[in-house]
Amino acid sequence: MNRQIWTAPNQLTLLRLIFIPFIVMNVAEGDHGWALGLFIAAGISDGLDGLLARLLKQKTVLGQYLDPIADKLLLSTLFLVLAFKQHIPWKVTIIVLSRDVIIIVICSLVYATMNFRDFRPSIVGKLNTVSQVLTIGLVLLDQLTHHPWVDVATTISLWTTFGLTIISGVHYVIRLGQQLHQLHYGKSAGA
Repeated sequence: MNRQIWTAPNQLTLLRLIFIPFIVMNVAEGDHGWALGLFIAAGISDGLDGLLARLLKQKTVLGQYLDPIADKLLLSTLFLVLAFKQHIPWKVTIIVLSRDVIIIVICSLVYATMNFRDFRPSIVGKLNTVSQVLTIGLVLLDQLTHHPWVDVATTISLWTTFGLTIISGVHYVIRLGQQLHQLHYGKSAGA
């Protein structure tokens, strides 16, 4: 485990976690330029850690858990802070946070009771994450500039995220149910 922490991809993921309080402080203080810059740096580190894991053959079990945790913490924290600052409607933030909590609870229960571990994101879940990242970036950019296209893009992105979050949450639960059904059916047929 100690060696896994020191791999280059996992160090980048830990750096992304360190960015979170600094981005939040800048949003809270209204310094949206720094917040956007740090958010972009966090995004670059996210892409770079995956690339390095593949190129250096440093994929680790720790990284498989740490990377999505860092992403969720970054996005969920920013949705919450930006809602408190009244830059994101509360209903969008509530849907985003509720989906994540529901998925965490369901996955924890399934893991604890069935020792099932296949919780990979679907293409819909990945699209939702991209939409959330784009939304946060546009909301921060919208605080820096008041160009009409940024306002329009931000509004479209917010409501796209709202819809995709609902769709991806429902899709995740249905897909997990199908996987568990197949797992159970496969065990019953083999018994």
